[in-house]
Amino acid sequence: EFVEIIRTMFFTCKEKTVGEIATYIPQLARQNPEHWGVSVCTIDGQRVSFGDSRVPFCVQSCGKSLTYALVLEDAGVELVHRYIGQEPSGHSFNELFLNKHGKPHNPMINAGAILICALMKPEMSLAEKFEWLSKQYRRMAADERIGFCNATFQSEKLTADRNRALMYLMRDKKAFPEGATDGTEILDFYFQTCSMQVDAQAGAVLAATLANGGICPLTEEKVLSPMSVQHTLSLMLSCGMYDYSGQFAFEVGLPAKSGVAGGVLLVIPNVAGICLFSPPLDDKGNSVRGLQFCKDLVKYFNFHHYDSLLQFGGNWDPRRWPHATTEHWVVSLMFSASKGDVTAMRRYVASGMDPMVVDYDMRSALHIAAAGGHMQCVQFLLSLPKVDVNSLDRWNRTALDDAEKFDNAEVAQLLRQHNACRGVDVKTEVQEETITKEEGEENSKKDSTKGKSS
Repeated sequence: EFVEIIRTMFFTCKEKTVGEIATYIPQLARQNPEHWGVSVCTIDGQRVSFGDSRVPFCVQSCGKSLTYALVLEDAGVELVHRYIGQEPSGHSFNELFLNKHGKPHNPMINAGAILICALMKPEMSLAEKFEWLSKQYRRMAADERIGFCNATFQSEKLTADRNRALMYLMRDKKAFPEGATDGTEILDFYFQTCSMQVDAQAGAVLAATLANGGICPLTEEKVLSPMSVQHTLSLMLSCGMYDYSGQFAFEVGLPAKSGVAGGVLLVIPNVAGICLFSPPLDDKGNSVRGLQFCKDLVKYFNFHHYDSLLQFGGNWDPRRWPHATTEHWVVSLMFSASKGDVTAMRRYVASGMDPMVVDYDMRSALHIAAAGGHMQCVQFLLSLPKVDVNSLDRWNRTALDDAEKFDNAEVAQLLRQHNACRGVDVKTEVQEETITKEEGEENSKKDSTKGKSS
């Protein structure tokens, strides 16, 4: 049913024929306005695509979110935001304008993206940086079609006066990090990042990697840390859709990044990534069909960030099975933990299941995965904020007890790194806390009695 609704939305949006192709970059002006592709990739690797999903296009500004995430991962948030702000600019994406501190407002506009390029692997040559960036794209996209359009790169260089002006403005304000003196090389690398090529199917996997907390859903490889992804999605939500970002956050409520080649990366955290491609743009620079698809999506499904507050909103949640009972969910989660099926576990958690549900013996999925020595399942569960690493089963045993009992040394070591304890220690600690609490209550009663007597 979900696929059929996506199919209907695809054909509905295809009927929109308004919008203009970007012409300020000559190579982009040659795009076919009839192209329209949609691709979806869930965090457990399920995929569906419609239309021109295999037509390659340049990422343009869609790449800003990806390069920002990669530099965050490599250099750290403190260093990156020493040079770049985190606020919407309120101006056009290529405006000759910095914030009151002489820094770009955010990494999703041209000035910020140019500075991100200066911060990426400063010890490398231009060729080495491009090779490194291409490799990271392939890791995030599971080696899907990642390319480079040299014609667009050359076309960008020929029409780069405004970007050069931005570079000189930032140099005048001493916005660049020390040692970043070759502005021409920095700009060339920025143009290269914009000229990276994907198709909608590869773009969907890139977006799904962000939706999955930095883990590629097709390869299970961890490319980015959850913290880097969190920062990236926050800025995509507030700054990712050019001058329409505020309205988009209001209407759609999902992180997204658009580009003037007609691409849109849409991220539904813990659910899926979607890539949309259609070259005709509105007056803000966003794909007309892509924008309409995003709006239609949250009309059908409860994917808006705050839909959970609308108890009777009526939108369908495709993550929930209509006839599933609590017992069904518990059995399914425990079975996947026993088999080491981390993909299924991700699907259940993404469907809204509490990862701390327990069976009749009060054993959680973490107990079972630790007993079976399933490292990936344990790692996934430990990455979730709701998981209690020291939960006790009915025999007062923890996941660490199970890992040690079955000689799963690596799992036991990982659990200890997350402050896991043996059951006997947890029980002793609980008893001590209870005694302390009771003593405190008793002392409070005595103080209250003394006060009344006096």
